[in-house]
Amino acid sequence: MAGRSGLGSVSWRGAAVLLLGQVLAVALQTSQARQLRFVTMVYRHGDRSPVRSYPKDPYQESAWPRGFGQLTQIGMKQHWDLGQALRERYKGFLNESYDRREIYVRSTDVDRTLMSAESNLAGLYPPEGSEVFLPNITWQPIPVHTVPESEDRLLKFPILPCPKYTKLQEETRHSPEYVNKTRDNLNFLQMVANETGLSDCSLESVWSISDILFCETKHNLSLPSWATPEVVAQLVELKDFSFRFLFGIIEQEKKARLQGGVLVAQILKNMTAAAHDATSGLKLIAYSSHDTTLSALQMALDVYNGKQAPYASCHMFELYEENPGNFTVEMYFRNDSSQPPYRLTLPGCVHSCPLDKFQDLLQKVITKDWEKECQLSSSSKDTEVIIALVACGCILFLLIVLLLTVLFRQKSQPVGYQHVSDMGEEHS
Repeated sequence: MAGRSGLGSVSWRGAAVLLLGQVLAVALQTSQARQLRFVTMVYRHGDRSPVRSYPKDPYQESAWPRGFGQLTQIGMKQHWDLGQALRERYKGFLNESYDRREIYVRSTDVDRTLMSAESNLAGLYPPEGSEVFLPNITWQPIPVHTVPESEDRLLKFPILPCPKYTKLQEETRHSPEYVNKTRDNLNFLQMVANETGLSDCSLESVWSISDILFCETKHNLSLPSWATPEVVAQLVELKDFSFRFLFGIIEQEKKARLQGGVLVAQILKNMTAAAHDATSGLKLIAYSSHDTTLSALQMALDVYNGKQAPYASCHMFELYEENPGNFTVEMYFRNDSSQPPYRLTLPGCVHSCPLDKFQDLLQKVITKDWEKECQLSSSSKDTEVIIALVACGCILFLLIVLLLTVLFRQKSQPVGYQHVSDMGEEHS
């Protein structure tokens, strides 16, 4: 009996150990459950004044307190609100206080995008405790990086010069859709030109009239009598067409390789780096940009809804680790502050798309040599050769002049005679 009791005890203990092992395994699986690892976001600046006026516009630049193309107080508030929404969305992922290792922000070198990024960060990281440097100021300085507009080949679209893209745009102007659109709106465009005083009003330039009227309406300025609701609606339709003209209509994939695909490639590079190196500490990259940036990006991804991206709209890429070494990508677009961001699904994949498949599907819009594909490389190399030859020629010329000068001085010096000063050392 005693032996049986011992066996029973051993059996019970074995079962307990097995049960404990299963509990630990479940706990380990839970601890390794799906986790957000990295976020990239591309957002448009907030509300701004119009970037220009038309000749007959009663509201010229003096009507706008900060001038043309500048972020307004409404725009500042829009981005502060977006920052607050992002703080709530990524609570528990981002540190409560600002950590320079976690976040990197880049903007185009334009006042309104730089200021939008700063407003966004004010909402995302309101200072607390030791972060407060002055009482009653709920703001702290956080770096926003940029490059000169002439050097920006990541966020400022369309990226120019690019001869191949220019050629594709010329082909687009001869496409049936563009030709028909021009024909159907010819009288309308002529009317707009007459009323605004513009000498050139085309499908490509009329967007500015829509933009000006939109800005004036938003800021409670009266529109001219010709700008009826029907006219404004038609202008909006043509404005949306102009965005499609830039990056689509025909040869959308080829255009994407030269435009939005450049940004797609960088986003993929960032996500891949985050997946391979969890120790870097970088959790979020934010790009402060323009409506054309978002249009170029979303057309390259083939998820564009055909409408201009509204102020402070935000396209988010979220990288998740489903289990060790297994990553997925989800995309969301926040274009309405009253609604949660809506899902975007890359064509050919599910919403929660495996990272490898996400990358494979996008290879078609990524170029390995942008300059070569733009047909820039040969001309740029020729320029470099010419500059090098000119530089070498200048150096050779200077050397010849120097040599001749030395020879001339040697010949002019009398042989066997050297002048000696007759002044003493104390006077020299």
